[in-house]
Amino acid sequence: MFDHVDHFNGFVDSARGCCSSVSGWISSLLSENSGELVYFNALKMVGPPTGFRSLLLPICQVRISPPWSSVPSFFQVTYQSCSAVNLTVSNPTDDLAFKVIPGKFSNGSSPSSIKIETNVRSKPFKFDSKERLRHFSEMLHACASKRCLNEAMAIHGQVIRSGIDPDSHLWVSLVNVYAKCGRPVIAWKVLDKMPERDVVSWTALIQGFVAEGYGSDGVNLFSEMKKDGIKPNEFTLATGLKACSVCLDLEFGKQLHAEAIKVGFFSDLFIGSALVDLYGKCGAMELADGVFFCMPEQNAVSWNALLSGYAQEGNGEKVLELFYRMIESEMRLSNFTLSTVLKGCANSGRLREGQVVHSLAIKGGCELDEILGCSFVDMYSKCGLAIDALNVFMRIKNPDVVAWSAMITCLDKQGLWQEAAYLFRLMRRKGVRPNHFSFSSILSSASHLGDLRFGESIHACIWKFGFENEVLVSNALISMYTKNGSIQDGTQVFEAMKIRDLVSWNALLSGFHDEELCNLGPRIFHQLLVEGFKPNIYTFISILRCCSSLMDVGFGKQIHAHTVKNSLDDNDFVRTALVDMYAKTRLLEDADVVFHRLTNPDLFTWTAIITGYAQTGQAEKAVNCFRKMQREGVKPNEFTLAGCLSACSHIATLENGRQLHSMAIKHGHIEDLFVGSALVDMYAKCGCIEDADAIFEGLVSRDTISWNTIICGYSQHGLEEKALEAFEMMLDQGIIPDEVTFIGIFSACSHLGLVDEGKKHFKSMIEIFKINPIIEHYACIVDILGRAGRFDEVENFIKAMKLAPYSIIWETVLGACKLHGNVELGERAAAKLFEIKPEMDATYILLSNIFAAKGRWDDVRKVRKLMSSQDVKKEPGCSWVEVDGQVHVFVSQDCSHPRIGDIYLKLEELDKKLASAGYIPETANVLHNVTETEKKEHLQYHSERLALGFALISTNPLKTIRIFKNLRICGNCHDVMKLISNIMNREIIVRDIKMFHHFKAGTCSCHDFW
Repeated sequence: MFDHVDHFNGFVDSARGCCSSVSGWISSLLSENSGELVYFNALKMVGPPTGFRSLLLPICQVRISPPWSSVPSFFQVTYQSCSAVNLTVSNPTDDLAFKVIPGKFSNGSSPSSIKIETNVRSKPFKFDSKERLRHFSEMLHACASKRCLNEAMAIHGQVIRSGIDPDSHLWVSLVNVYAKCGRPVIAWKVLDKMPERDVVSWTALIQGFVAEGYGSDGVNLFSEMKKDGIKPNEFTLATGLKACSVCLDLEFGKQLHAEAIKVGFFSDLFIGSALVDLYGKCGAMELADGVFFCMPEQNAVSWNALLSGYAQEGNGEKVLELFYRMIESEMRLSNFTLSTVLKGCANSGRLREGQVVHSLAIKGGCELDEILGCSFVDMYSKCGLAIDALNVFMRIKNPDVVAWSAMITCLDKQGLWQEAAYLFRLMRRKGVRPNHFSFSSILSSASHLGDLRFGESIHACIWKFGFENEVLVSNALISMYTKNGSIQDGTQVFEAMKIRDLVSWNALLSGFHDEELCNLGPRIFHQLLVEGFKPNIYTFISILRCCSSLMDVGFGKQIHAHTVKNSLDDNDFVRTALVDMYAKTRLLEDADVVFHRLTNPDLFTWTAIITGYAQTGQAEKAVNCFRKMQREGVKPNEFTLAGCLSACSHIATLENGRQLHSMAIKHGHIEDLFVGSALVDMYAKCGCIEDADAIFEGLVSRDTISWNTIICGYSQHGLEEKALEAFEMMLDQGIIPDEVTFIGIFSACSHLGLVDEGKKHFKSMIEIFKINPIIEHYACIVDILGRAGRFDEVENFIKAMKLAPYSIIWETVLGACKLHGNVELGERAAAKLFEIKPEMDATYILLSNIFAAKGRWDDVRKVRKLMSSQDVKKEPGCSWVEVDGQVHVFVSQDCSHPRIGDIYLKLEELDKKLASAGYIPETANVLHNVTETEKKEHLQYHSERLALGFALISTNPLKTIRIFKNLRICGNCHDVMKLISNIMNREIIVRDIKMFHHFKAGTCSCHDFW
């Protein structure tokens, strides 16, 4: 018998002590008997009715597989569930005297927060049966309202030991308290043992499951209630609709809607609000609208539900329209209402309206709590005003982790990654514990900052706070490591994950785009499919980038087929990746087909197709594509400009190149290394080596590519000494040369006849710079030796290096033989070429020239006959010149040009001046068997001379003439150009297939050696 309140304190403490003593034992039982019902016996029950005694089992048992399929599998009854069985007294029928329960309750409330009985006497107080039931029910109701689970179980235990026969109110109180204290499965057990279950107890149980987020269980319980023959009331229907909202079960919700109409509860305010909420969350906004405006009256809950539905749908205009109507109805605006409206403004980018809501909040005196503050931060962030978002954040009195996370996310998305890192450190100094959203956002900032050490420190922090198993955090870690080049660490995080989602696979796959590791991309993609994941847009973009790096068009086409199969081939992001893949694998026709299917090509897509055309020799298409891009209002970036400049280099369109140069200055890309190198290359290949030199000197930084460009440019323009000087400067500045560098150096040595220096550079390339020679390097050495007339060394070098199978080697030998008139070796070189590449016209022409130079006309005819029998056609020579931005093309004996008459007159005028200067045509260069007069006429109308005639009558006398030719310039035309440059006092630049010839004052930069 308890004479004093202290006895009650004692049995509460006893209950808690017992709980902790058995917790380890329960854990071991759970681990050993997973999936079974685990029972344990408490003290023997004496006195209570049989039905009520059986309640001990549901309280002290754990069911892993509940009676309905959807009860959460993770539910476990903790050791606190055993408290009730330890509340024993020597005489269960003795009465109790209660006062205030001292000590702390399970929810941390103070002792004075729950009062059971205020009339305390020094002697025991006698209760009759009804009074006792009423007191137990009141105490359980108080525990439910304060969420005091321990105390509720203590009272339950005393009810059991007291042997009292509960009435319906006490049964309902027990169901209610367990449901509201987060133990819905125990509440269901209590309900299951009730002799007579009513609608109130069912409603309390369903509310318990819904409150814990188990909407499907709530729906199942509602169905069970109906099977039990219980008719729902308005509160049950509202609770059932809430369950449907939680699990987004629209169809069952519609059935409940029909039930509400059937039983006459449709006009009920709670049911109407629940229906609006259900339809809004399920995206059925027409139904939500219909219910809302049919309600006899609307309250703040129904308004907020409708607003939330439209905000979730992203319909900002409708949210604002409803908000204005809500203001007109003089409905009180809560922080939740304002947060919902701000969400609509954020999703639709309505900054102006969001600022109006902000002013309303200030005017209405709304307290800037965490929820409203986060909404303002989100709105300003999505509208691109990070500073305004930060100002709002700084005004929140005590921001919680949600507010901190929202602000860090805002800064990260706005590209203010240093500021995000600072704010994260400030949050830690303030003692706020980060959550998984905080870590995810700050890892994103670390990825963009490229600061691996900072990312690693965040990883350590994640372990410290125990978030290493969070999928969201692990995915962010994988992205951070892969973007910072630490693929191994990213892979380790991926492999350590217990649960992986598609984002995890995408994050890993994104690290294998680079050329070094791209071969692993297809394997990862295959494993992703094997494990049953369905690729999304980001998966396809990543694997297509791997295909681009691998240059594997076969696998790329398979991925294209996958995108069609998954109905993602019409997505612009996927199409852009496909254009890039096809362009980089040189399938420009396929790239063009996909490109023209794009609804709105972005800058990346334009750049990919322009660069693809430029790299495949379709320079004119690249330039036209660039012009079309400009007409559509897309501004080029540094990569677009570099790609188009490359195209201008190929077709030598100087005016277009100069326009791109001015565009680079205008858009602030002139200091970019790629653009700078492309400009150097463009000016060099368009014959403006002085401009190329000036651009190179003005480069802020120089890499191997920019040095290669200027070195090769000097070599092609006959400035071989400058090329060698540039190479020495390159080495002095610590820039490591590559294969291309040495091709430029060998070319310079060849033109200067520096055999020993060429050999020295070849040796240093192999021994010092560890560059394995490629066939082009060997051909350069053969050219150096052949131009110097060292044919014995040429043959020994070919034999020693085993170069006989390569056509480029014998082409070089044949060219050297023509230069020095070496008929014997020339014949052998030609014979090798007839074996390796019989379709190459240059072999027949060079051999004919060698024979013609020696007067062996019979052999010339034999070569021409052989050429005809092999059906080999000589490539027609053509020359072109650019005048006023337009390119004019000429072929030998051309009569198609609109001004051909003027051109012929100019050439006849020049012939007279040439004759006065002592010029005699070298008819030996004409290999046709025609009269001497016909040979002279043939020489007079070569394509380069026609281009020269047109340039002389069409350009300013002070302007340099630049002519481009697809073949080598013949000796006769070379002499004519020298003489005309002196007669007309004009600088003439001719680029043939080998090099640039600068004709000035009667001389050529090649020194007649080309």
